[in-house]
Amino acid sequence: MGPGRLCWSLLLRCRRAAAALGAPRCPPLPARPLSAAAPLRAPLRPPGAGGRAPWDGAAGAGGDEEEEGEEDEAALEELLGPSPLAPGPGAQRVAIVHPAVKWGPQKSPLTTAELQIAEAAALVDTLQNWTILDKIIIPTKNRSKKFVFGKGNFQVLTEKIKKLPHVTAVFLNMERISSLTKKELEGAWGVQVFDRYTVVLHIFRCNAQTKEAKLQVALAEIPLLRSNLKNEASQRDQQRGGSRYIMGSGETFLETQNRVLKERELKIRNALEKLRRKRALLRTRRRKCEFPMVSVMGYTNCGKTTLIKALTGEAGIQPKDQLFATLDITAHAGYLPSHMAVIYVDTIGFLTDLPHNLVESFSATLEEVAYSDLIVHVRDITHPETMLQKATVLSVLRNLNLPSHLLDSVVEVHNKVDLVERYKPAEENALAVSALHGHGLEELKQEIEKKILTATGKKILTVNINLEGPQLSWLYKEATVQEVEVMPEDGTARVKVIISSSAFGRYKNLFPNSKIFMS
Repeated sequence: MGPGRLCWSLLLRCRRAAAALGAPRCPPLPARPLSAAAPLRAPLRPPGAGGRAPWDGAAGAGGDEEEEGEEDEAALEELLGPSPLAPGPGAQRVAIVHPAVKWGPQKSPLTTAELQIAEAAALVDTLQNWTILDKIIIPTKNRSKKFVFGKGNFQVLTEKIKKLPHVTAVFLNMERISSLTKKELEGAWGVQVFDRYTVVLHIFRCNAQTKEAKLQVALAEIPLLRSNLKNEASQRDQQRGGSRYIMGSGETFLETQNRVLKERELKIRNALEKLRRKRALLRTRRRKCEFPMVSVMGYTNCGKTTLIKALTGEAGIQPKDQLFATLDITAHAGYLPSHMAVIYVDTIGFLTDLPHNLVESFSATLEEVAYSDLIVHVRDITHPETMLQKATVLSVLRNLNLPSHLLDSVVEVHNKVDLVERYKPAEENALAVSALHGHGLEELKQEIEKKILTATGKKILTVNINLEGPQLSWLYKEATVQEVEVMPEDGTARVKVIISSSAFGRYKNLFPNSKIFMS
C-alpha cells in the first residue's frame, strides 16, 4: 500500500472511530443550492404525498460507497485549497483607474466614464478590508497599448499614484490586461495591479459557499494561472540562461508546469461533470412532480433575491445589498393565485465586461436555466445604466443557447419603482414592481401564472364528480384542487382543478363518464 493509500485508510478509520464516539459532524450550510452538493428540498409537498419529497436524495448508501464518497471528498478538498491568485487576507488600499476611450469601437454608447468608475468602486466596496484611496479617470485612444495610456498621460497617472498615502494596489478598470502589461505597470507603480477579471474572481472566491461554486471559481482561475506561467517561464529563461530542462526529466520548466496545470483543469472539469450528472438526476425527480420552474435573472444587485422573498414569503431568504451576493443557484417554493405550486430559481447576477472565461466557468450553474418553464428578467429601473444592464443580460441569455420559446416568453420586471415618482414602463408588457414594498406583486403573479399555463400545457377546468366514487381523492393526489362545491341533494360536487396534460389524459381514461367544463 502506497503512502497516499495508507494516509487515506488511516483518515477513514479515524473518522469512523470519531463517529462511533459520538463526535459531532460539521453543521451543514443553511442555503438550499440547486446542485448535487445539496439537493433541493422545497418546503411543500403535493397534496396527498407523505414522507420524503420525490426529489430528495436516495437513502443511505453502503460502507463501500461511503468510503468512495469520502475519497472523492478529499480529492475535492485538494482542488479547493488556497488559491495562488488570491490577493491575501490583509487590507488593500486601492486606487481605481479608469481608461476612458473618447471615440472608436472600444467606446460604449450606453454609458459614461463616470458611471463605469462608479461600478468599479461598487466592486471594490464589496470586498472586506478593501479601501478606495482615489478614483482617477484618464483618457486614452487605445487600451491595447503596452502601457494602456499615451506617454504623457501615463507619466501624470504614475505621479498621482505615487503620491497616494500607503497605496497597496491599483484596480485598472479593464476586462483583462496581458501578463506583460501587468508586469510593466507593476514595475512602474511599485504595487499590485488588478483588472476586472481579477477583482470579480476574488469576489466570487470570497462569496462561494458550495463545492460547485468553489470548483467553478478554481476553473476560472486556470487562464490566469496559464498566463502567469508563461511570464514566469520567460523570466527564468532570461535570468538563468543555459539549459531549460529540469534535471533528468526531458521537460522544460514551462512544459512541466503546463502539464500540471492541464491535469488540474481536467480534475476540476471531471468533478464538475460528476456534480452536473447528479443535478440532472435531481432535476428528473423534480420533473416527475410536475412543479413548474421559474428562473429569476438579472444584472447583479438588481433585487432578484428580494423579489423571490416577496413572491414566496420565505423568511429564511436574506437579500444583501452587494454585488454577486448570490453565486449558487438556489430554489424556493411559492404559490400562484390559482394555488398552483411553483419553484423560483435564484441565479447568479451578470455584469458588463465580464470576461468570457468567467461566464463559461459558471455555465454548469447556468445550465439549470435551460430547463426552466419561464424566465423572469428583473431590472433595477433606478440605475442610470439600466438600458446597458438590460443589453448585457439579454446578450448573456442569447449566448447560453436557450430554447427559443424561453427567450420569446421572458417576463420583464421593472423593480424599485417606489424610488421613482409616478413611474410607468416605457416598454410594452413590462411590469412595474417594488419587491421591497410589495407593489405590483399580484399583477406579476398573474402574468407568471398565465405564461406557466401556456408553457407547461396545464389546464384549469371544472369537473362534476360523484362523491361516493374515487375521483375526488384521485384529483387531490394527481392535480391541484382549487375549489370544491358540494351539492348534497344528489351526492355530487363541482371541483375546480389545475391539471397537467398527462394527468388529464389519465383522468379521462379512468373516468370516461365524468362531466368536464373548461375554464
